[in-house]
Amino acid sequence: MWDAVLFDLDGTLLPLNMELFLPKYFQALAAKLELEVEPFVEQLLASTEKMIKNQGTRTNKEVFDSDFYRHLPGEPKELERLIDEFYEDCFPKLGDGIKPHPDAKRAVEAAFAITEHVVVATNPVFPKSAILARLQWAGLVHYPFSLITSYENMHSAKPNPQYYFEIAEKLCIDPRKALMIGNDVDEDLAASEVGMQTFLVDEMLINPSGKPIACLGRGSLAQCADFLEKYVRKEN
Repeated sequence: MWDAVLFDLDGTLLPLNMELFLPKYFQALAAKLELEVEPFVEQLLASTEKMIKNQGTRTNKEVFDSDFYRHLPGEPKELERLIDEFYEDCFPKLGDGIKPHPDAKRAVEAAFAITEHVVVATNPVFPKSAILARLQWAGLVHYPFSLITSYENMHSAKPNPQYYFEIAEKLCIDPRKALMIGNDVDEDLAASEVGMQTFLVDEMLINPSGKPIACLGRGSLAQCADFLEKYVRKEN
């Protein structure tokens, strides 16, 4: 029996097209800070890249903040206040028109039938408030997830295997007894490097490097839910 089931969020449980979403997000955040979009986005992406390369001595937020604010005009504390306000008040509105995946609840509920340790294992480069907003868009915010990875509580990011080790450590489980479900071959199937089994949801497949795909299962989110439900019946 799996001791934990991990779900990626964007492109897996939530049908969010990042190529369409990110420009709206960048423009809205730059407007909130009253900064020019292009140089602001350039710095945001540069600081995010440093966060992705975090090796675990500091939280992702600490790595991001130490680089980001020193390159922006203005007082860091005031900028941080405005950003917090943006994620609480403005970010949730960016989800207008995004509809929940019809099979997301079934997949999550099947996972909870397997184990109490169900994790939202989204890449932890956003604050928790932004992830909760996306869970709201997905219709999943009310579930009692054991862990929601965010930039405040993690010390590395996908595809670093240490990200998956840290999740296992937080849950006090053997990573070899966990299942990671996601749509990104590079980021989500990297869980196999720490011994986790993987399921690839391929409706919004991401495989930029064209890697060969090796996983326990593959298919739509509906097929993933079927896969989990069969596992529940088998165990019972």
